[in-house]
Order: sequence, then structure tokens, then C-alpha cells
Amino acid sequence: MPARLINGNELSKQIRSDIARRAAELTEQGTRPGLAVILVGDDPASHVYVRNKVKACHDAGFHSVLEKYEASMSEAELLARIDQLNRDPSIHGILVQMPLPKHIDPHKVIEAISTSKDVDGYSVLSAGELMAGLPGFRPCTPYGCMKLIESTGYDLRGKHAVVIGRSNTVGKPMALLLLQANATVTICHSATPDLAYHTRQADVIVAAVGRRNTVTGDMVKPGAVVIDVGINRDENGKLCGDVDFASVSEVAGWITPVPGGVGPMTITMLLANTLESAERVAATRG
Repeated sequence: MPARLINGNELSKQIRSDIARRAAELTEQGTRPGLAVILVGDDPASHVYVRNKVKACHDAGFHSVLEKYEASMSEAELLARIDQLNRDPSIHGILVQMPLPKHIDPHKVIEAISTSKDVDGYSVLSAGELMAGLPGFRPCTPYGCMKLIESTGYDLRGKHAVVIGRSNTVGKPMALLLLQANATVTICHSATPDLAYHTRQADVIVAAVGRRNTVTGDMVKPGAVVIDVGINRDENGKLCGDVDFASVSEVAGWITPVPGGVGPMTITMLLANTLESAERVAATRG
């Protein structure tokens, strides 16, 4: 029986509708959620990403600021601008689009963002809050993956989840979120000698390595939930993920497509984090 599709587009619409409703209520009470997006340089993909993020903000009724700077912008200038935004009460989230020009240290930039406005969830403090199980902002892509799994009604308690990839932005936080949901988690990566050995035992697979056909049908346990985070292009230039969709969908119980799976959820969870930040500010004001 072919796998059931986990439709990220549909789930994203449902969540964004709720976000827009809550944002409107908050705005009526005097706090309009605000997101500042900073783009340094002329990376074509980054321009597309920030445009989509700003549009999503407008659609949700957020206050949105897009600031574009030349690649020659100095690190000191960028850090100074972030400091200004940290102190701007109309801004509840700050996002600096990666990658940055080589002369700017991304770690310094991420750490310069106030933790209360780190809606990407990338700072060391945000990572620590996640590891300790404390309230805080979750990185948007893993957060979206958890929502996708949740939408199926699948109970993660006691299940074996395999995360392929160990990045700070997806792999590691994904593993922690799965642990919080009481799954037993294995992290695989480029130095794992027999990937298929692990994936064949998995009830849930999250593939996040950025390499086509990392997971094929013969590597998947029948009925497994497969979440494909990868964004690649095949020999014809067509968008595809890390999972061989054709073969895996014949074995898995649930699967996300590429496009239309994880992608829409990443921006949606960015909105969710920004709204949460604004709601926290409103709560402190009484």
C-alpha cells in the first residue's frame, strides 16, 4: 500500500490561519508582531528566501522590515544595526539571512541577536534551552518537522527515530525534539559505516543531509514515517529531496514530498516564533 502523503502546504495554511487570527487579536490589544529581516550581499537564493518570508509576514498581518545591504558592509556595521533592532520595541524577531559574506563571522552575528528576539533559534543560549527542555525558540525547520509528524496522529513515545545529519540548524535540534517526545533517537552522519542498518530499524526517519537518494526503498522499514528535509535538484533540474520518493513511498506509511513538505513549514514556524515573542512582550505589559 503506497505511503500517505504528509502535505506541508495544507498544514502550513491551517497553522498560518491561526497565527493570523492571534496576530490580529494581539494587534488590537496594542502589540503588532514585528519581524526584521536582514540580507547582506546578492546571493540569488537568499533573495528568494527573504522575499517569501516578508510576504508571509504581510499575509499574517505582521509588521515586517526588510533591510538589504551591499556585500561590502562591515561586520561592525552589521553588529551595530542588530544592536539597534534589539532595542526597537516594534521588532519582536530578528533574522539575518545566511550565508553571509566571508569577512563576517556568522557566529558573532547570531550571538549578537537578543535571545528574546532569536526567532531562528540558532544562538548558543537557545540551543541550551532546547537541550535542557526549557521554554525557548526552536529552530524553524525541526520545529516544522515535529508539526508534520504530529499532524499524522503518530505517537512517538517509545518509537525508534533515526536522524540523518548532525547540523546545528537541523540534525542536532531535531534529535533533541524527538527525545522530548519520548522517542529513542539515533543520529547518523557521513561517518556512519552502515546507514541502511540503522534506517531499516527506524519507525521514523528524518533525512537532512542535502544529498539525493540518501534513503531508498530498500532502506526503509514497512510503515515508517519518513520526513525529507533535503533540497536538491536532479539531472533535469527538478527539485527533489534526500529521499528517493518513488521507491520509499511504496514502503513507508507516511512520507513528505519535495517540494510541498517541510519547506512551507519552515517559514510558518518562523511566524509562530515571532508571534510567540510578541505575545511574551504583551504579557509582560499586562
